Amino acid sequence: MTRHPQGPIIIAAGGTGGHLFPGQALAQELRRRGRKIVLMTDERVQRFDKLFPDADIYEVPSATPSGKGFAGLVRAAPAIIAGVARSFAILQRVKPAALIGFGGYPTLPPVAAAVLRGIPCCVHEQNAVLGRVNRLVAPHVDAIASTFDQPKFLKARDSGKLVLTGNPVRDAVIAQAGRNYEMPLADGVIRLLVFGGSQGARVMSDVVPGALAKLPQEMRDRLRVVQQARPEDMERVRAIYAEAGIAAELNAFFDDMPERIAAAHLVIGRSGASTVSELAVIGRPAIMVPLPHSLDNDQKANAGKLAEAGAGWMIEQKDFTETALAARLQALFAQPTELAAAAQAAKAQGQPGAVRALADLVEALGRGDYRAVRNLAPKQIAANDGGSNHLKFAAGGA
Repeated sequence: MTRHPQGPIIIAAGGTGGHLFPGQALAQELRRRGRKIVLMTDERVQRFDKLFPDADIYEVPSATPSGKGFAGLVRAAPAIIAGVARSFAILQRVKPAALIGFGGYPTLPPVAAAVLRGIPCCVHEQNAVLGRVNRLVAPHVDAIASTFDQPKFLKARDSGKLVLTGNPVRDAVIAQAGRNYEMPLADGVIRLLVFGGSQGARVMSDVVPGALAKLPQEMRDRLRVVQQARPEDMERVRAIYAEAGIAAELNAFFDDMPERIAAAHLVIGRSGASTVSELAVIGRPAIMVPLPHSLDNDQKANAGKLAEAGAGWMIEQKDFTETALAARLQALFAQPTELAAAAQAAKAQGQPGAVRALADLVEALGRGDYRAVRNLAPKQIAANDGGSNHLKFAAGGA
């Protein structure tokens, strides 16, 4: 194998925000270091290509096995094989220093091709549960970067490759990390942010407006709601808020979400890895409703970590009703010191230096400095601004 230590860094990430946002954060840091970036992803990149304005972007075929068992793998195999072949050709052309995969089936072909070509390769796990693709490739990659020190399903044979970097967050999130939390004042405005991921969540539209309408009039008068809603849900949500006399700003997508999080007194949302990492870095309390059908309950594990730290409250979707949410909100708004304490606890879990730690790891791989990588694994590299070796978000196994 011929090394290309000054070659580009390839980021392989699935075409959803949960995988692409950490990749975007890493790309921003590596660009500051003068590195060229190549993104390999699936056809959904057309919705996210503006996140990587200086990168060369390649679309790679892939597929997620439909259903469980061998039959699902057989149906997905042709697309995955085609993706490996295309990835192999791309790697030959761009001559990368290293490749990092951020999980999801769209990353399987590029990672497999890198392993076959002997290109330094690592994966990053954002969640408290090791994803299925990362589990599959773990025995073959050079390092496993992780947000948590004991991700569920990490096998003992692969644990020596684990490096605790934290979950990288975008520059726009880091820019909000210095904003202090100001708890709502008695009789003052209450700013509530509601969202459900990169494509919204119908359950938020089904439950939150009705719950807020059940609050006492004096609380409704103080509310200023910002909510992400699907286009097909917009009018019914707007009508409920109007009838309840609640001031609300609705949109299908907010491109300034970090600023919205920083401005909020309380956030209600899902608990994907990027969401919980951004909440922690900015330091805002949240009611988290894990996606009930996520693979391996990774969102529940993520929410559980923040809830255990006192940084928010987890409500499983089966318990997420108008009545239950209204009772929780009324109690929190009546005792804003609880919100302030949760904001402080969230901030204590933040990892604003995670992106630098991950960039250090990738560049060490690109240099062929496996001694440095082995010295790091299974330790952590400094993932907070203070440079200490205490990784605050790595709070134990799932």
